[in-house]
Amino acid sequence: MKCQNCQKTATLHITEVLGESQYEELHLCEDCAQKYLYEPQAAKSLTKAGQSEVDEGDESGTIGTRQCEMCGLKFVDFRNTGRLGCPHDYSTFQAELSPLLEGIHGGTRHAGKTPRRLPQTRQNQQELSKLRKQLHKAVIDEAYEEAARLRDRIRHLEEIA
Repeated sequence: MKCQNCQKTATLHITEVLGESQYEELHLCEDCAQKYLYEPQAAKSLTKAGQSEVDEGDESGTIGTRQCEMCGLKFVDFRNTGRLGCPHDYSTFQAELSPLLEGIHGGTRHAGKTPRRLPQTRQNQQELSKLRKQLHKAVIDEAYEEAARLRDRIRHLEEIA
């Protein structure tokens, strides 16, 4: 996530409670956080800058009033709680969530890990798929000796799996 002031990487995240169910979130880098925490004048300018960004978004009417048709969650509620209401929120608030997720995770596509014992099985499955396609092509081309060799290889791999 980037700093709200200077676009460096934000390392400090401040949530100020303004009132009942009203929050203000600040995402700041080290330098801007120092200014915010220890210089009263800088703190006022930072909070005003943050409020103007929120106000501008609410003036457009899309962020403040748009809500998920399934669960009724508004994007403002998500920003206050940090929790989505249902899976449909990802598509409803895609324009707002994409930059947020990209800033936090470095991308918008999940690239998970595979278990250590799985790669051999996965490799076998990929090879079986490739061999079945080759077998189908060999039968169509009437290359029966090649087809028999591929069939035997497929049987061998299926026995291992």
